[in-house]
Amino acid sequence: MSIEIQFLGAARNVTGSRYLIKTDHTQLLVDCGLYQERRLQDRNWQPFEIPPQSLSSVIISHAHIDHCGLLPKLVKEGFAGPVFATEATAEIARISLTDAGKLQEEDAAFKKKRHEREGRKTKYPEIPLYTAEDARAVSPLFKTVEYSRETAVAEDITATFHNAGHVFGSASIELKIQENRQQKVIVFSGDLGNWDRPILKNPDLVNQADYVVIESTYGDRTHQDINEASLKLAEIINQTVQLGGNIVIPSFALERTQDLLFFLNRFMSEGKIPRLKVFVDSPMAISITKIFKEHPELYDRETSGWVNNGSSPFEFEGLYFTNKAADSKAILAEKDPCIIIAGSGMCTGGRIKHHLVNNISRPESTILFVGFQATGTLGRLITDGAKEVRILGQHYPVQARIEELRAFSAHADQPTLLRWLKGFKNKPEMVFVTHGEPETSARFTETIKNTLGWQAKAPEYQEKFILD
Repeated sequence: MSIEIQFLGAARNVTGSRYLIKTDHTQLLVDCGLYQERRLQDRNWQPFEIPPQSLSSVIISHAHIDHCGLLPKLVKEGFAGPVFATEATAEIARISLTDAGKLQEEDAAFKKKRHEREGRKTKYPEIPLYTAEDARAVSPLFKTVEYSRETAVAEDITATFHNAGHVFGSASIELKIQENRQQKVIVFSGDLGNWDRPILKNPDLVNQADYVVIESTYGDRTHQDINEASLKLAEIINQTVQLGGNIVIPSFALERTQDLLFFLNRFMSEGKIPRLKVFVDSPMAISITKIFKEHPELYDRETSGWVNNGSSPFEFEGLYFTNKAADSKAILAEKDPCIIIAGSGMCTGGRIKHHLVNNISRPESTILFVGFQATGTLGRLITDGAKEVRILGQHYPVQARIEELRAFSAHADQPTLLRWLKGFKNKPEMVFVTHGEPETSARFTETIKNTLGWQAKAPEYQEKFILD
């Protein structure tokens, strides 16, 4: 029995999740994500390692772009097989991929105009990696699956999706590979969430695997308690309002935005913060919030209680969803302090850049980060303390208050990752540590060895392993 796994992304870096599985009969991908670190974005343009049409299928853990954002390129270049995902992931990915294609088109057009004005030449032509139309071509290929139900995904492979508790529809993937009455089990954690968080149910534990691939985004740290972090959020809002500034929150359209609305609704109801205008300035976040409303079966007990009592965490007085560009621009003219939630979460594109331009040099305003900021992104430059940043081709001094609340991250911290690993009743032959910056992955690899006594390794980019 010969199984090969190759790590084509999220290997000693955070984004671009993509794992190639080869057997004697099958080639399939687990995840097909876009690289978002500036230094690695060239990889998005490189040819695929194997002809896309030779793949039996693709399995998607969840709808974040760094896990599904390269699907339009894969389909454009010949893949026509099934893309397996949960129903919520498929619905959200249809939105996020189309939005990504649209942003690719807009960014390419903007860069072309700017480079012509500046007389600059670049390594790649100013064309989109893929278009919104390319992204829509992925939609018919989705084949939805239910949690905890074993599904055939190839001639010799079945997959079981387990709730990962990370974002709506997210899953850990359990692959069972059969050959000559032999079976090997590979479990991919996907991105894991935290226990006892709002809206979503807790992650499921998986109890058996021969090999495990686990994320390590926060594998070397412990999150602040979410209740303490929520109080800090209220404090930041109140202090900024007293100064007369805005609270600008670069937020991922999926999960972070909905979590924020949950807490803001609660704070205003309890009088912990004043009644403010809250703008969700992200067409994608607006569409995804609608999907949240349509899938109450995925809610945890507390959120289900809200809904059963006839209320919603995503609706309250003073909340405005701005779909149109004209409405987005109107926010810039607001005189009173307000809360602006806009994408993208790492400030790599989208409407957040315009709000940063309007607020980052205002000492009375606060830029609040609530999600992971990958190396090389604008968000990471700001959180690392840059005194000046380049936004939309212009340089701006960073004079606003910069805050981070990592407890709001959808990613599990080290204790939670270990808690998930301890759910396995057997000792895996190897744990592959991925989806983390090099130092973080290395530290978490050592933690696994020292704490659990298991074999662990952080694979390098494109490294291959034979799983006997």
